[in-house]
Amino acid sequence: MANSEQSRIIDLIAAQGPCTGLELKKESELDSLALWRACKTSPELQVRCLGRRYLRLDRRVDGFARLSPSILREFLTYSVVGLIREPVPLEKRCRQVIGRIHEITRYKYDLARQLVAEVMAELRDEVPDSLPACFILAGDIVHDMAHDVPRPEHSSGKLVKGSDIDLVVVVDDLYSESDLARLDGIIYRKKYRLLIDPAVNEELDYKVKRLAVVRKQADFADFPHMVAIKILHEGLLLAGSEDLFDTVKAIIKNQGLLEKLDGLEELARSLRKQAETDILEGRLGPAEIKKMGFFYSAEEFEEFE
Repeated sequence: MANSEQSRIIDLIAAQGPCTGLELKKESELDSLALWRACKTSPELQVRCLGRRYLRLDRRVDGFARLSPSILREFLTYSVVGLIREPVPLEKRCRQVIGRIHEITRYKYDLARQLVAEVMAELRDEVPDSLPACFILAGDIVHDMAHDVPRPEHSSGKLVKGSDIDLVVVVDDLYSESDLARLDGIIYRKKYRLLIDPAVNEELDYKVKRLAVVRKQADFADFPHMVAIKILHEGLLLAGSEDLFDTVKAIIKNQGLLEKLDGLEELARSLRKQAETDILEGRLGPAEIKKMGFFYSAEEFEEFE
């Protein structure tokens, strides 16, 4: 028998059709945790999770490994809740939501590619004989999981359009300090314009580093190095030197870090499964749930701050 919270959700969906978790939260005005529990435990509701889960490193978690998106982010942004007895509307709404996720990802990818093309053109104008560099795209975009849910940009608090554009630029070791500063300045100006232009209102997080820094980070000796390597491992070449990009990937492989990252992801999946079970079965209180770091998302800036 459905409890009062579940009955309210069932009535909402019966009237409006399948909803995302965020839509249900706005309409029901239920607490996020209570809403998630009600949907996951109701025999009349189906929660369809879309997209994929991938490794995120988090200082708050034992072993540093958790999955992204968090349980709550996955529910609010990447899940559709429908009535089990009405599978056709649920399937239709899932296709719509997946299509929108792909659309947002493509837009942000194209924006990143345009930005990098402009950076490279300005760099050639300022430093005609500049040495090789590769521009590596990371974050939600490479997982085809970009979203446009407004969130505060961490340095200013200004609301931006969902997923940021994560960019790592690896340059030749022979880059001079002055050329490195020019490249950083060009990217920073682009970052500022993206943020202040009301028609764009996107956040760019970036890091510029020499190849020697990548070699050092490949020692995997501390948390910031682990985060940096994970990002480079997942990253896609957006523009620039393919040889430099291949060298970055070879450093990660030759240090045996692919196996270490796979192990961390396996750990993260195991921890996530146990966390969901513990929360659903009521073995954890609200304070414990918040502290554990699996239900509520935490922004990660170790590589980009």
